Amino acid sequence: MKIIKAKDYKDMSRKAANIISAQVIMKPNCVLGLATGSTPIGTYQQLVEWYNKGDLDFSEVTSVNLDEYKGLTRDNDQSYYYFMNENLFKHVNINKERTHLPDGTQPDAAKACADYNNVIASVGGIDLQLLGLGHNGHIGFNEPSDSFELETHCVDLTESTIKANQRFFASYDDVPKQAYTMGIKTIMLAKKVLVVVSGEDKADIVKKAFFGPVTPQVPASILQLHSDAIVVADEAALSKI
Repeated sequence: MKIIKAKDYKDMSRKAANIISAQVIMKPNCVLGLATGSTPIGTYQQLVEWYNKGDLDFSEVTSVNLDEYKGLTRDNDQSYYYFMNENLFKHVNINKERTHLPDGTQPDAAKACADYNNVIASVGGIDLQLLGLGHNGHIGFNEPSDSFELETHCVDLTESTIKANQRFFASYDDVPKQAYTMGIKTIMLAKKVLVVVSGEDKADIVKKAFFGPVTPQVPASILQLHSDAIVVADEAALSKI
């Protein structure tokens, strides 16, 4: 595991975008695994800026997202499809037909998960997977557990995750309680993994996840075993290392 120290959020975003843009330039038809949440927004903004300057071409890129809320339609402004469209897809020349997320409108969890596993297999796997890091160590919606979940599965979101997401919804009751998420095995099979982390409030979990024991109680700790994992974190997030 390689740890890159950034000065602040803006520097972290730029350094992470550098790694993603290098992937796109080296392999124009690459498969990018993408993440949502507040942390990657700056990274996407930087990629859009470079695209607008003519430095990047996404026309051959395929994307697969980590997760989607169960029960939200794509036009719901809190769905992850909506998030990706607003923060990246509609600003670059990526082919929308090659952007993939789990189908949150599919009520049959087994079917939704099997279908998404098939999508990931059909695109040939992931070249670079972007990840954020939850306060409890979750990656995607892989929450602390007694075992590492393997492939796409339906999760009951923990109380801490629901509360963390509440700020995006009108009320606690409006926050989805389940999500479809890519599993740990799928993430670990990505050729390269890039984790972005910012803020002093993430310092404890950074220490636990990347310098503590590998345990499903801290899902991100499994990344210590990945052959090409890069963590880009700002000074505040690395303050306890």
